[in-house]
Amino acid sequence: MKKTRGRTGRKRRRKHLQSFVDGVNCSHKLEYIKLKKWLKDRGFEDGILRPAEFRGTGRGLMATRALQAGDLIISLPEKCLLTTSTVLSSCLGGYIKKWKPPVSPLVALCTFLIAEKHAGEESPWKPYLDVLPKAYTCPVCWEHHAVNLLPEPLREKAQEQRATIRELYLSSKAFFSSLQPLFAEDTGAVFTHGALEWAWCTVNTRTVYMKHPQRECFSLEPDVYALAPYLDLLNHSPKVQVKAAFNEQTRSYEIWATSQCKKYGEVFICYGPHDNQRLLLEYGFVAVDNPHSSVYVSADTLLKYLPPLDKQRKAKLSILKDRDFLENLTFGWDGPSWRLLTALKLLSLEADEFACWRRTLLGDVISARNQQQTWKVTTQICHFLIEETQRVLLQISQLRSGQETLKSQLDLVEMLHLEGLKILEKSAEVLCRWN
Repeated sequence: MKKTRGRTGRKRRRKHLQSFVDGVNCSHKLEYIKLKKWLKDRGFEDGILRPAEFRGTGRGLMATRALQAGDLIISLPEKCLLTTSTVLSSCLGGYIKKWKPPVSPLVALCTFLIAEKHAGEESPWKPYLDVLPKAYTCPVCWEHHAVNLLPEPLREKAQEQRATIRELYLSSKAFFSSLQPLFAEDTGAVFTHGALEWAWCTVNTRTVYMKHPQRECFSLEPDVYALAPYLDLLNHSPKVQVKAAFNEQTRSYEIWATSQCKKYGEVFICYGPHDNQRLLLEYGFVAVDNPHSSVYVSADTLLKYLPPLDKQRKAKLSILKDRDFLENLTFGWDGPSWRLLTALKLLSLEADEFACWRRTLLGDVISARNQQQTWKVTTQICHFLIEETQRVLLQISQLRSGQETLKSQLDLVEMLHLEGLKILEKSAEVLCRWN
């Protein structure tokens, strides 16, 4: 009998340990203890979620009990939220109200984050600042070697973001200097380009949507940001849906489950139906098997496989450009998109078919020859992109051996291309069946 009880006990322990196999509870760590106490002092009570480290996603929140659709996951009181109201009620408020031309809500939040981080132990927001990332994995923070390995549309957007931060820094320098009475050190040493990049990424990656009334002390850009301590530990999954909004009655930001989550499982929210290029650009990660993901086809790639001597080529391109058919041409998990096929169908029209171009844009079949040519060119483009992706993956593996400092950036760009390769291979299968 004694032996049997031992076996049952071991089974029970194994089952209990199995529950934690994907996530390691981190609520005992000092930074989380301090954060929870700080939140509790501001009216936050939470018995459902625990900070944890997960194998696939890193830091996140674990459910301490099974969650059902309709359950309230988290309710964060307004006092815990960091908004422009927080900034205006701080020592920065008077300076912001006096400054002309008015700063944007984004600059106000960035300024507050930099100032509070610099204040260190004296900042009332220190428990929150201590759990924020020290550095971000978004392409805007990457070395140019890694940025150059990104697909073309994403590479351009990352460079645009970098230019945006640079412009924001230069245009805000005079405002930063006006804050000198608040600092013992020179403001130039506090409000550096690196500090602004960190603050901008904090706002860009971690805010929840919360509309605030327009104030005269701010510029006309929408004031829709709220940083939500603890809540912002929730990771994204494209496969879940939640209801999230600020509740005017309870004066809290609330998230409600619309699906189930097992006990000790990671609780996910959905940042939106974003593809992997958008997720990497805005949040600094790639989602494996993301159903919203696709591979983009540039206009240059499109034209590589079309007859250069086509007399209607210029007119066709003009039609596509005027109707916005040279952007967002993609391959997805179910093959080439309707937009891509339509653009190629129009570009493949023979001289005697060109008068039917309007029907093409409506999705009509013009001729068997046109269909065949469209599929042929689509297949050629798909195979070209597969080869291009394989070439970049080879480049990444060669770079990795000599660039230890780029490892995390190369891992992310490799992951993006591997996901893209899976999509292109699926598309190639679809096209093969069509042909």
